[in-house]
Amino acid sequence: MAAFYGNENFPLPVIAALRVFGHDVLTSLEAGNAGRAVPDEEVLEYASQAKRAVLPLNRKHFIRLHAIRPAHEGILVCTVDADFAGQARRIDDAVRGLASLTGQLVRVNRPAK
Repeated sequence: MAAFYGNENFPLPVIAALRVFGHDVLTSLEAGNAGRAVPDEEVLEYASQAKRAVLPLNRKHFIRLHAIRPAHEGILVCTVDADFAGQARRIDDAVRGLASLTGQLVRVNRPAK
């Protein structure tokens, strides 16, 4: 299973579902980083130092960060999705087939309606 760091605005129901799937997920609140307006660069650095792939919703910023700093523990950029259980399933499916998330940029998109 994967080790994730949920960025501050990442939905808690998705994090709870990922934990049910067996993933190790640390939230920004649990890490003491919530409510501090931590810049995305520092979020990625924190996750990398903690050996965790980051789960952000602000995709464009993290796609840009991946391009300029590809040495990280993984970035799973997600779209906003009210289907929390479905989003957790899609994240789980996306990482199950990967030997490692290190240096990976994985896109997890909401299905088209």
